[in-house]
Amino acid sequence: MTITALWLPILLSAVAVWVASALVWMVLPWHKADWLRPADEEGLRDVLKGSAPGNYMLPYCIDPNELKNDKLRQKFIDGPLAYITVIPSGLPKMGPKLAMTFLYYLFVGVIAAYFVSRTVSGGDYLEVFRIAGTTAFVAYGIAYIQDSIWFGRPWSLTLKTLLDALIYSLLTGGIFGWLA
Repeated sequence: MTITALWLPILLSAVAVWVASALVWMVLPWHKADWLRPADEEGLRDVLKGSAPGNYMLPYCIDPNELKNDKLRQKFIDGPLAYITVIPSGLPKMGPKLAMTFLYYLFVGVIAAYFVSRTVSGGDYLEVFRIAGTTAFVAYGIAYIQDSIWFGRPWSLTLKTLLDALIYSLLTGGIFGWLA
């Protein structure tokens, strides 16, 4: 089985995951509370206004040796601690984001197809399902665990993301198993 022979499951799994993702984010309730409103939203907006797009750390400390400084140590003790991502200003443009998301889903399908083409000799549904589904689950979900470990992403969000990844991987595995 070659990776090019798997073009149909790659494409159909990307479409299915794209639709499932839209339903998860727009219809199902579990992501509605993922974001919190700051205590002083306008004050925070004023402080961040003029910041270039990028990732910021508060308090700023990239060298552990800096923690020997008593003032900086006290900032960590007093808080708040934050990782902030600033993106360009303007109304959100959903079209390019949706297109890039679809390309990402295609990419995950190509990776799944690669593993299927290298590990499965025949077209046994369960074997193909297992390889494609596991590959998709890893691609869609596992990286979020380190964000919870290192960057304070709430574990509840990571668990919800892993649930999303499970849904997407079951679709991917099922489509590959059916069509491979």
